[in-house]
Amino acid sequence: MSNYAYVAVDPRGSERRGTLDVADQSEALRRIKEMGLFPTKVLAARHSKRDTGWMPSKPARRGLNVELPLPQFRSRVKASHLAVFTRQLATLVEAGMPLLRSLRVLHEQAESRTLKHVIGELASSVESGDSFTEAVAAHPKVFNRLYVNMVRAGEIGGALEVTLQRLAEFMEKAQRIKGKVKAAMFYPGAVITVAVGIMVLLLLYVVPRFKLVFQGLGGDRPLPAFSRFVFGLSEVFLRHAGYGLVVLGVLAVAVALGLRTQFGRWGFDRCKLSLPAIGPLFRKVAISRFARTLGTLISNGVPILQALTIVKETAGNVVVGSLVGRVHENVKQGEPMAPTLKESRVFPPMVAGMVDVGEQTGALPEMLMKVADNYDDEVDRATVALTSLLEPIMIVFLAVVVGSIVIAMFLPIIQLMQGEPGGEQGPNF
Repeated sequence: MSNYAYVAVDPRGSERRGTLDVADQSEALRRIKEMGLFPTKVLAARHSKRDTGWMPSKPARRGLNVELPLPQFRSRVKASHLAVFTRQLATLVEAGMPLLRSLRVLHEQAESRTLKHVIGELASSVESGDSFTEAVAAHPKVFNRLYVNMVRAGEIGGALEVTLQRLAEFMEKAQRIKGKVKAAMFYPGAVITVAVGIMVLLLLYVVPRFKLVFQGLGGDRPLPAFSRFVFGLSEVFLRHAGYGLVVLGVLAVAVALGLRTQFGRWGFDRCKLSLPAIGPLFRKVAISRFARTLGTLISNGVPILQALTIVKETAGNVVVGSLVGRVHENVKQGEPMAPTLKESRVFPPMVAGMVDVGEQTGALPEMLMKVADNYDDEVDRATVALTSLLEPIMIVFLAVVVGSIVIAMFLPIIQLMQGEPGGEQGPNF
């Protein structure tokens, strides 16, 4: 008989810890399930450490034992690379290749050095006897709670290959939606950047030279009002350009620090959902992410309370996360999800209605996936419509900005050619 330490979650979502004296890990899992608990980690007592989350201990090394902190970028893996890795691992495991051998194969062919390092550590952990769940949980900066809990549910249910396939599909669709939103935002951002650059260039270098020329040719005659305004604006830029850069830098730092606070992040996310043109797009993306994440977790066997906690942490929007937190509290008290979603101003009535039908018929995961697919299609249409709408608006904006400065430069020339109003006509060129 061996002593096993476990961490589990009860039906109310509370964490339970304890030890069992059983023959093996399978018997420990069976005993935990008989107690009505959902096991999240089961380790032999000799592998556990106190107050460290039950992570397995590493073998001691002889000689000088010095741990050098790795740079932060070593733990960063692009989401696109992680999605490809998950898809390839799912394909290999589904084809019958052992998990350790699959990891070794993917380690050899990985192009990203950071991902190659992570896969190598995963393979070493599995080879030393750790479960795949424990291996991925040791890299929280690479594998989020959604990934870890999906893998855990797949291992416990004996369907890791199915879980990896669902994870790959989830990550690929999330990347596809994110790419479309970025593409829709790239064009107006690029046009505004070009317009600002051209305006600064004209005001700092071109307009001052025209001003000197007109002052020498015009004599005592006043320049047109619009030209004087542009010349004055250029002079302000020249005198206070350094102060302006400092102010912009301070504002950028203030905004960055403000977004790290809960209040600042909440206000920013609320503003994104309320913007007139792109607000509906962000709202549809948030709804799609909520529905797909929750549907994927529930269909994979993750308990509803634990799934809602994960969705709250991975919502990507503080406003939506706060709403999911209220849903979690209501479900914990035995209430359905649909009324809370219906009362909110984030989710439309159709989503609440489909969730209500799913809860009543026991087909909540299927309904959530249908909601996600529907809103993915709406995001596609919204990005195309938004790009088509913003393209002429940005062209007109660029033309007005540059054209106004050019017109201000030509007005004095026209005045010189025509002469003073009511006076003698200027020479004909």
